[in-house]
Amino acid sequence: MFGGGGMNPRKMKQMMKQMGIDVEELDAERVVVETADGDLVFEDPQVTRMDAQGQKTYQIVGDPDEVADAGAGGASAVEAADADEETEAGGIPDDDVALVAERAGVPESLARETLEAHDGDLAAAIAELE
Repeated sequence: MFGGGGMNPRKMKQMMKQMGIDVEELDAERVVVETADGDLVFEDPQVTRMDAQGQKTYQIVGDPDEVADAGAGGASAVEAADADEETEAGGIPDDDVALVAERAGVPESLARETLEAHDGDLAAAIAELE
């Protein structure tokens, strides 16, 4: 019969390393798998990353909860990160304010006011200030 049920785990790791396969346990607290039908949420899962010839594979072991939407109000992680860049004052990203201030040679406070007046339009704000 075939199978590695009786193989020593240390020996198995050594063989995998010789074949160029690197295995690492990740300390994950939560994993969310988003699907069209709903989301799977794994709390305190066992996550293993295997790197074989530059290809990374992740294995998640745990008991998922099925939820309609596990995201932050339906926003993706990229949208949430973009929202974090915006400031409280007017919702204009600090990077945009710095760019307009630098290009127009004005203080950031004036650059922010002009950007707000032009609804965040960089080109219009710079044109007005130059």
